Amino acid sequence: MTHTYEELHSMTVADLRDVAKEMDNEALRGYSSMHKEDLLKALCESLGIEAHVAHHVVGLDKSKIKLEIRELKLQRQAALEAHDHQELKKVRRQIHRLKREIRQATV
Repeated sequence: MTHTYEELHSMTVADLRDVAKEMDNEALRGYSSMHKEDLLKALCESLGIEAHVAHHVVGLDKSKIKLEIRELKLQRQAALEAHDHQELKKVRRQIHRLKREIRQATV
């Protein structure tokens, strides 16, 4: 039976141990005493599954937004050095808004 990372991650420790019991692999030695994180890692290794979830940004040009954030960070540093608190607040809010845009577009 083939499993995906998301499927394994949503299982309980008891279910993961049942899956490990059916398999005969050196990476799963001692599965009955493993915590979920370690057991999940060992199962992924033995099944040849990537042990993380890949996130993709949809509908945005992420590199363009990241470039804009880097430019705003330079402006933020200049505002800090000039002790311009109003400009600092404005730039920090812009950075925050752009980062939120990227997070909301992440699937």
